[in-house]
Amino acid sequence: MPPALRPLLWASAVAGGSLSYASTAWLLSGLTPSPLMNAMLPALSSVPALFALPRQRSGYLLKVVAVLLLLLASFGIPGRSPWWVLLAAVLLALGERISALPMQQTLLRGSDLSVNQLRSSGDLGQWIGTVLTGVLFPLGRALAQYLNALVLLLPLLLVSLRAGPGSEAGMPEESIRPELAKRSRPHQDQLHAASLGQGMLFGGLFAMIALWVRQLGSGNCFDFGMVLSAYLLGRAWRRLFVGLAPPSRYGLMAALLIATQFVPGWGAVALFLPLGGLAAASDQGLAESIDAEDKAMGWDRLERSGGVGGLAGSLGMGLLAQVAGLSYALPVQVGGFGLAVLCSLRRPRSPGGSVRVADSRDARG
Repeated sequence: MPPALRPLLWASAVAGGSLSYASTAWLLSGLTPSPLMNAMLPALSSVPALFALPRQRSGYLLKVVAVLLLLLASFGIPGRSPWWVLLAAVLLALGERISALPMQQTLLRGSDLSVNQLRSSGDLGQWIGTVLTGVLFPLGRALAQYLNALVLLLPLLLVSLRAGPGSEAGMPEESIRPELAKRSRPHQDQLHAASLGQGMLFGGLFAMIALWVRQLGSGNCFDFGMVLSAYLLGRAWRRLFVGLAPPSRYGLMAALLIATQFVPGWGAVALFLPLGGLAAASDQGLAESIDAEDKAMGWDRLERSGGVGGLAGSLGMGLLAQVAGLSYALPVQVGGFGLAVLCSLRRPRSPGGSVRVADSRDARG
């Protein structure tokens, strides 16, 4: 395989997954106005990341099957029930969790391509997927979105079918990342409190984005796609905000969310650019505060804690909006960022604030 083709294949696959997920959020918001049902999409999609699943390239096929199921669901086959859409979303997330690392290792093997270059290609692909979500909808609605997602996913599927068996197939996550196992910390299996809280904030925010755009903003899928694209593009600006203290970052995020209610049209979309940059800077700051010596360990713990927080935040916000009404979700979200300001003012600079949780290994004894 030509070296120059490898980052393009990865970008294409990530774009296909991003297009599928964003299109599914919009499809679900049209099938049901229930905030709780819409919040279950990010919640259920984050569940596979909480478990140590076997990693193998064959899991990539699940992503293709999920998009095919979503394509059928967009036609009302086997029915207009949102549960079929949620089932497909779980399959999509499961396929991503199982296959992402082995597929990256396949692309890196025998080439001078670095992990950072591959991640940069993935970031570009994710942004392209959100742009296509908005651009394709006026051309053919969900049909155009999911057909193009399949086209973007297929090249890497062919690579996974042609590639020989890898040493990583069927091995647990700990075997794939020996550097984490060798450098284990006493708090490795604990949730980081600040990362957990931030995950709840962002989980609650993005659980309601599609409904906010559709119902409160009277927008369409193009508007929704541009909001997500602006946020992802803004994450590349994190260096502009890394010098800010955590209270300032959370305070600015709250102010930007309030401003979206008063700035019309494209101005409100543009506010998601600095919001993305602030979020990315906050991620980096938390990861470095967790473990300054081993940044890989810090990011690993941040992602796990943020995943658990996102699960709780999305379901919590969905339940609140279901009971009190969608219009109350944004004030509560802004209040959550205000609470984060107060908590970060009291947070010690040294790593700490861990919460012990029992995972599947603890349960087995």
